Amino acid sequence: MVILLTIIHVIVCFFLAIVVLLQSGKAADLAGAFGGMGSQTAFGPRGAATVLSKATTIAAAVFMLTSLTLSVLATRAGRTGSTVLEKHAPVSVPKSTTPPGSVPINIQTPGGGATVNVPAAPPAEQKAPPPAAPAKK
Repeated sequence: MVILLTIIHVIVCFFLAIVVLLQSGKAADLAGAFGGMGSQTAFGPRGAATVLSKATTIAAAVFMLTSLTLSVLATRAGRTGSTVLEKHAPVSVPKSTTPPGSVPINIQTPGGGATVNVPAAPPAEQKAPPPAAPAKK
């Protein structure tokens, strides 16, 4: 049902775009190019409805109907499903992502900052000073 409505919706979209582009504007004559209306009525001359204007009206109505129907169907189907983020997000995030024995270092890059874990240097060994040489007399 949803696939059929989607196909109809896409076809109506293309048809509506073509029909609207084929129509000529209300002020398509020479007076319209200079801002004239061609008539003294409030909204310009109102001609008889052409086949293109009737097709536009029908296509617009079908477009709105399929849009509303598809949105209602998507809302009803969405209540039982889950989002992509819920499917692929990790269940739990560890408190510390720094491995033991390493130090996090923040590096600033043109695209933003990044944290790199660098192994910590071993502690410096405290060497005892060499024994003093016996004094010579």
